[in-house]
Amino acid sequence: MEQDLVERVRRFNRTVTQRVGALDDAYLSRGRSLGQARLLWEIGGEGSEVRALRSRLGLDSGYVSRLLRALQADGLVEVGPGGTDGRVRTARLTAAGLAERAELDRRSDELAASILEPLTARQRDRMITAMAEVERLLVASLVRISVADPRQPEARQCIRAYVAELGQRFADGFEPARSIPADDADLTPPAGLLLVAMVHEEPVGCVALKFRPDSRAEVKRMWVAPAVRGLGLGRRLLAEIEARAADRGVRTLRLETNRTLDEAIELYRTAGYREVPAFNDEPYAHHWFEKSLDAGATPAP
Repeated sequence: MEQDLVERVRRFNRTVTQRVGALDDAYLSRGRSLGQARLLWEIGGEGSEVRALRSRLGLDSGYVSRLLRALQADGLVEVGPGGTDGRVRTARLTAAGLAERAELDRRSDELAASILEPLTARQRDRMITAMAEVERLLVASLVRISVADPRQPEARQCIRAYVAELGQRFADGFEPARSIPADDADLTPPAGLLLVAMVHEEPVGCVALKFRPDSRAEVKRMWVAPAVRGLGLGRRLLAEIEARAADRGVRTLRLETNRTLDEAIELYRTAGYREVPAFNDEPYAHHWFEKSLDAGATPAP
C-alpha cells in the first residue's frame, strides 16, 4: 500500500473525528461518550437483540456489555430475555432512554446543520455527494470474503437469495431441480468450494467452484446482494475465485449464464472471459464463457 494514500486516509480521519465531536468526553454535551450515544440510537424505539447490536456496530461483546451496563446504571436501558430462547438478550430503552435518544437526535441535527451552514449551496451539494460516495466505499472496505461450508446458515441464506432472484428475473422462472446441480457435496472440497462475502456478520454475496478433470473448473452461484451492488463486489468475488482456482492447479474456468443477466454478462466479458460454444446442456443458459488462467490470477485488492 502506498504510504501517501495511507497518510491521506489518516488525515481525513483526524478531520472528521474532530469536526463531529468524537474526541469529546461528553458527546453533544450530554455527559456520555460517543459509544454510549451511538448505542442508544441503535437500540431504537423497538429494542434490539444484543448480538445484533454487536454485529451492526462491529464491536466485541465485552465492550458492548460495558456500554450497556453504563446505560443501565443511568436508567436509560433495560436488558433481559428476548423471547422463548433465554440465551438471547434484548436491550430496550426505558422512558428516560427514549427521551434521551430524542434529545440526542435533536442535537445531532443541530450539529449536521452547523457543518452545512457555513457552506454555499454548491459546496453543500458537493459535500453531500462526496459523503455518499465515501459511505459506499467504506462499506466496500468492510466486506470480508472467505471459504464457507455450504451447510452454514450464511451460505444457505446466500443460495436462497440467489435462487429467489433468478426465479424473479428469468422469463419462465427458475427451478433448481431442472438446472445442472451444484449441491452441498459439489461445493465442498475436494469437489469444489464456496466463497461467502460478509459485512458485520451479514452475508452479502457468494460465488462457487465445481472442479472438473483436466485442470478445469466451473464458476457457479455468483450472487451479490442488491444493497451492495455497484461497489465492485462482483468483480472482487470473481477475482478471488479465480485466484483460488489457480492455487489448485485450474487452468481453464468455464461458466454459463442467462441472457437476462446483462450485468453479469458485462462483468464476465470485461474480466477476460470469451464466449464459446455451449459446453453443457444447462436449460437456463444462453451464453457460455471460458477463461484461461495460464498466466495466473491474484485476488482483488
